[in-house]
Amino acid sequence: MVVYKRKKNTRQRGSHTHGWGAKKKHRGSGHRGGTGMAGTGKRADSKKPSIWKEDYFGKCGFKTGGKRKKIINAVNLSHIEENLDKLLLSKMVSKEDGIYIVDLNKMGYNKLLGKGKTKNKYKIMAQYASKKIIDEITKNGGSIQGLIKTK
Repeated sequence: MVVYKRKKNTRQRGSHTHGWGAKKKHRGSGHRGGTGMAGTGKRADSKKPSIWKEDYFGKCGFKTGGKRKKIINAVNLSHIEENLDKLLLSKMVSKEDGIYIVDLNKMGYNKLLGKGKTKNKYKIMAQYASKKIIDEITKNGGSIQGLIKTK
């Protein structure tokens, strides 16, 4: 048998406390002392140890996201010039027809900077290079390959 029952709030229209006694009692979170961690006594020492284990103090929440910057490991050409003999022995740099072939990725770098003067011809593989060093190497008869971007 179906029983149709009227909702309680329709019965309390006109009653100004809606069955909660005093007016103050059913205002919301104020009656119970606030919402969330209210009343934990941030300034009171008595309750502080009980909330240290929780994330009440300090930062918590969202981590910053977005694009991460690419890490640039740069090397000056002067460093390669000074250590050319060592690099040839360790086979980081090879020599063909009087041209030194340098792969910066193999050496652990990804950008070539233009400090120092070029004495030799170079064929350099690098992702990034400064405009100054590109001009200097091409003027000397060398080349830079594999560039993504010049900076």
